[in-house]
Amino acid sequence: METNLAPRLDLAIVDSDAAVAALANPERRRLLQALADRPDSAAGLADRLDDSRQRINYHVRALEDAGLIELAEERPRRGLTEKVYRPVSRSFAVDPSILGRLDAGASPGTEGDRWAAVYAVALASRVTREIAALQEKAALQGKRLAVASLDAGVRLRNPAAMQAFVDDLARALAEVAARHDDPSADARAFRVTGCVHPAPDDPAAVHDPRKE
Repeated sequence: METNLAPRLDLAIVDSDAAVAALANPERRRLLQALADRPDSAAGLADRLDDSRQRINYHVRALEDAGLIELAEERPRRGLTEKVYRPVSRSFAVDPSILGRLDAGASPGTEGDRWAAVYAVALASRVTREIAALQEKAALQGKRLAVASLDAGVRLRNPAAMQAFVDDLARALAEVAARHDDPSADARAFRVTGCVHPAPDDPAAVHDPRKE
């Protein structure tokens, strides 16, 4: 029996109707957060949250069926076996492709327009899906995923300045990629994705569903 109470993953992609429905339910999000704070049994959650065990147990089963929590440990308690649950991941992201063609619009690889917001969202969605899937595979293999993230800010006066900046950035990226590209068969392929978008006036005010 596994006794490690820490979540297995840092990020998990939610790509089923049941999981999305569970995350959309405020009560189940509350239980998920409580289990993230401290893995527990349904009875333990009921005591901590001052709620009925029957009601908490119902929601815990729904979270388990949706694949958002998992059994971490079994403990003997008062002649019975107490099941302790933990979230499968420290954080979750909903895969926009669950909405089909309504997710991020065009496919990044075939219909991309670098000046369209929908293309930026499609790219971000693809990055989220791919990294989460690779991370889960690496975690199962006990390996660390090789990922590097870059972030920078720039002030641009007008659309023409933005166009010039993006053109320079595209040329620089192409040059660096060409300089380091290794055509040998044993070289591993990496994807480099960039996005230029307006920064919010108040980043803290951007909607974050996890804080609801």
